[in-house]
Amino acid sequence: MDPGAVMRPHLLAASLLACSLALVACKRVEPVPSQASPTAADSAEAVPADDNLNAVLWVQTSAEYRMLTTQTFKAAADHLDKALAEPNWDALVPAERENPGAGLRPAVIVDIDETVLDNSPYQARLVRDGESYDEVSWAAWVAEKKAKPVPGVVDFARAAADKGVTLLYLSNRAQHLQEATLANLREVGLPVADDSVFLGLGTHVEGCEQHGSEKKCRRRLAGREYRVLMQFGDQLGDFVEVVSNTPEGRAALLEEYGDWFGERWWMLPNPTYGSWEPATFNNDWSQPLEVRRAAKRAALDVAP
Repeated sequence: MDPGAVMRPHLLAASLLACSLALVACKRVEPVPSQASPTAADSAEAVPADDNLNAVLWVQTSAEYRMLTTQTFKAAADHLDKALAEPNWDALVPAERENPGAGLRPAVIVDIDETVLDNSPYQARLVRDGESYDEVSWAAWVAEKKAKPVPGVVDFARAAADKGVTLLYLSNRAQHLQEATLANLREVGLPVADDSVFLGLGTHVEGCEQHGSEKKCRRRLAGREYRVLMQFGDQLGDFVEVVSNTPEGRAALLEEYGDWFGERWWMLPNPTYGSWEPATFNNDWSQPLEVRRAAKRAALDVAP
């Protein structure tokens, strides 16, 4: 999932207006004004220990990250034949399945950012420069088309395509980033059938009203034409609607759908950003940085 969708909740309204209702990749959820100081040097002095340093370092350098993503895609590939063989196999929750899936073309839904494309170089720039996410720097990074594939995803995607399974890229990137995004996906060897497989934020879904960056409507749209065998993402909201983004609400969803993971749903590790973070401070990005950090510290389970 793209950083802005959870890191800056109030950018969405402005982005939706600017991009008109077609934002295909704008995973931005109304980000707050940047907390960065006027200069990178000032910011570095103000925040000497960057929250994201270890997280980005882990993604970029650890063997553990590569093994986690690779084993996830390998395990998913091993389940493809079983999913294809069972006509009633469905990775959409019943509330998001409008019509019977049996007999429809098979597909898997994949998020893009931190699920199939690795944007850690962009995150590393922010750490290096003492900056925060913003739409301009994000759009510039996407335009570079330099994101590498998440380890293991290309082999899985090719195996799925060889079995006649379509990859649906359900992303919150903005519509104006679609061309660069599809080019990046193709350049790293991921199958892209055509533009119709790119379902982004702002995609119009008749009969369904989208709220914020929620993906429910687009999953329903996918289900109208495809039997969804699996879903892949790095956020809980990539799989099911998160009605209450609180620790309790998220735990309840895990209790309800925990058995779906490892069969129908496949989670990729992303410690750099996510909706899990604002859940700890009441989803209020307008609070001062110090207040948000205090709330996160209070959420820690500290051993006695």
